[in-house]
Amino acid sequence: MKNSLKSKYDMRLLFSCLFLVSFFNVFSQEETKPKIEPIVKIDSLYREDQFYFSVTYNLFANIPPGLKQDKFSVGLSAGFLRDMPINKKRTLAIATGLGLSYQNFFQNFTISKDGQGELVYNVNDYNEIVSNRYRQYLIDLPIEFRWRNSTYESYKFWRVYGGVKVSYAFSTKSAVDDGETTYKISNNPDINKLQYGTYLAAGYNTWNVYIYYGLNPLFKSSVKTISGQNVNIQTINAGLIFYIL
Repeated sequence: MKNSLKSKYDMRLLFSCLFLVSFFNVFSQEETKPKIEPIVKIDSLYREDQFYFSVTYNLFANIPPGLKQDKFSVGLSAGFLRDMPINKKRTLAIATGLGLSYQNFFQNFTISKDGQGELVYNVNDYNEIVSNRYRQYLIDLPIEFRWRNSTYESYKFWRVYGGVKVSYAFSTKSAVDDGETTYKISNNPDINKLQYGTYLAAGYNTWNVYIYYGLNPLFKSSVKTISGQNVNIQTINAGLIFYIL
């Protein structure tokens, strides 16, 4: 009888030890289980259209009577824009950046000098001049609001970008040849070095139309033609713009 009770006691003791070993083993496994780091979704990090390049046809607006343009007045610009999405889907964004522009204008609005070396402005007949052009180089500071239906997996999407651009004309040059004398004028003091305007870019995938309208005149308010007309010429650039990630 005593042996039987002893055997039962030994069995209970054995099962109790096994249970405790199993319990502590499970507990220790739970304690040492490595933590799983959260997965960051790629679409929460992507940005669009960081670099841009444009080719435009340059026009004058608000022109004096008789002013006409000749040949193809080309404009080129390129720069970088920092894309900053403002909604969860990242379809809305604000972008600011820095760029450079070259603008060339062929027209019959001439800038020459009189006998005292003073600048003279006039609208000439094309028969009176051999060639005439004005060109400027600018540093651009664009600020724009963006809408697009893009995702991080697709490079083909619709976009509408609009904004304002402030430019500084760090170099200007005009040249007119009347058949007898060639007048070349660099960094004309009558040019507004600070120029600003509004623009719109819209399109799908690679092809996007672009138009810019200058809000302030190209020349200072003191500029007048020989006939006494105020010169309030404003610039327009219309063409294509290409965006690169």
